[in-house]
Amino acid sequence: MSRIGKLPIAIPAGTEVTIGQDEVTVKGKLGTLTTKYNPVIEIKKEGNTITLTRSSDEKTVRALHGLYRALIANMVTGVTQGFEKQLELVGVGYRANATGQLLDLSLGYSHNIVIELPKEIKVETINEKGKNPIIKLQSHDKQLLGMVCAKIRSFRRPEPYKGKGIRFVGEIVRRKAGKTASKGKK
Repeated sequence: MSRIGKLPIAIPAGTEVTIGQDEVTVKGKLGTLTTKYNPVIEIKKEGNTITLTRSSDEKTVRALHGLYRALIANMVTGVTQGFEKQLELVGVGYRANATGQLLDLSLGYSHNIVIELPKEIKVETINEKGKNPIIKLQSHDKQLLGMVCAKIRSFRRPEPYKGKGIRFVGEIVRRKAGKTASKGKK
């Protein structure tokens, strides 16, 4: 059996899980999430736990077993607690400002980049003097949050020589040594 797939998912109080023919809906205090699933995986709700079982031991079915368990567990966690990611802008003159669902980024290009974020995501920027600006993103949908963070990060990936760019808070960027001047060679 899959180590992840066989773990039961606990449903906290105030969370409602509906299992349909080919989709699972999770409703909680932070929102509602729905995902489709393959019928080769059987999903059962017993009391306040959800268990997943698979129909065969084929390689693709084994992979789907752990995948759907992780997706449903993330949905339950998302609608009860939510998810948060923080991005840090490292570089001279890099700035971020959030007004409503618009995020305005100044990343050293000739123009500012303005992104309209989905309504499911809450954005906040922290600009303290002497520290790098931080973009704080919160959502109940982990997949959407990860996609938005990847899109923002793609505008200025961290480069290995000076370490400038957009990175996650706590991310370690491997640094490379720059060019060294040759001594006396002609």
